[in-house]
Amino acid sequence: MQQQRQVLWQGGAASRYRLGLATGMLMILGVLMAFPFFWMLRTSLLTETDAAVFPPIWLPTYLELDGYLGVFTVQPFGRYILNSAFVAVTVMVSQLVTASLGAYAFARLQFPGRDKLFLLYLATMLIPAEVTIVPTFVLVSRFQMVDSLAGLIVPGLFSVFTTFLLRQFFLTIPYELEDAAKIDGAGYVRRYAQIVMPLSQPALATAAIFIFIGTWRSFLWPLIIIRTRELRTVPIGLAAIQQEQGHTDIPQLMAGSVMAIVPVIAVFLVLQRYYIEGVAMSGLKG
Repeated sequence: MQQQRQVLWQGGAASRYRLGLATGMLMILGVLMAFPFFWMLRTSLLTETDAAVFPPIWLPTYLELDGYLGVFTVQPFGRYILNSAFVAVTVMVSQLVTASLGAYAFARLQFPGRDKLFLLYLATMLIPAEVTIVPTFVLVSRFQMVDSLAGLIVPGLFSVFTTFLLRQFFLTIPYELEDAAKIDGAGYVRRYAQIVMPLSQPALATAAIFIFIGTWRSFLWPLIIIRTRELRTVPIGLAAIQQEQGHTDIPQLMAGSVMAIVPVIAVFLVLQRYYIEGVAMSGLKG
């Protein structure tokens, strides 16, 4: 009996040690991941002179907001934020609609060659995005959408990855739910809208986060297609702060970066309760 208690105590101690070690490692990783944001926020509240001091000033003695005011002075940064928000939200909503329709077809509809067509569709993910820039630009140019927000939105209306993510989640929804609706006379559209979509909130929220962040931080495509200053997005505006002033105002650049990252954090915080559930469940069956 005494030996059994000793074994149980040793097992519990080892388990507590592993838990403490894992907690400590996660805390260290959390600090390392949060440090760049802290440094960016701290630098945005310094003067240009204090930001260049070495050794660095870890905490400002007083809050200096010239960097935030300067961003809106040298560039129409508010307009850039509105442009990015409009493009990101439009692409997010449109892509969720198109991808969910395609995902539902691949998950529920029965037609010849469905699985082979889906594999062929997935194979396009192997093509680097940089390879498609020239043909995409040619198409956008022929439709006269160069230097317009439509030119930023239309290429993002469809996504192979989003279709794949939603299709995997749709496969986890029991067929019996749709069979019951089918008996009541519900067609594909009604079953898609009233059964599948309401049950797919975790996957839709996860996809929405990916789409919004990817569109918000997009740099190369807006750089190629946008020429008018008033149509720039936030990443292009941040690059312009560095290039058009002749020198880099570090606090000003960091202030712009803080304002650029706040909407992304806000979207993630709103949808975070669905995020992990959506990622986990979308890969259970395939």
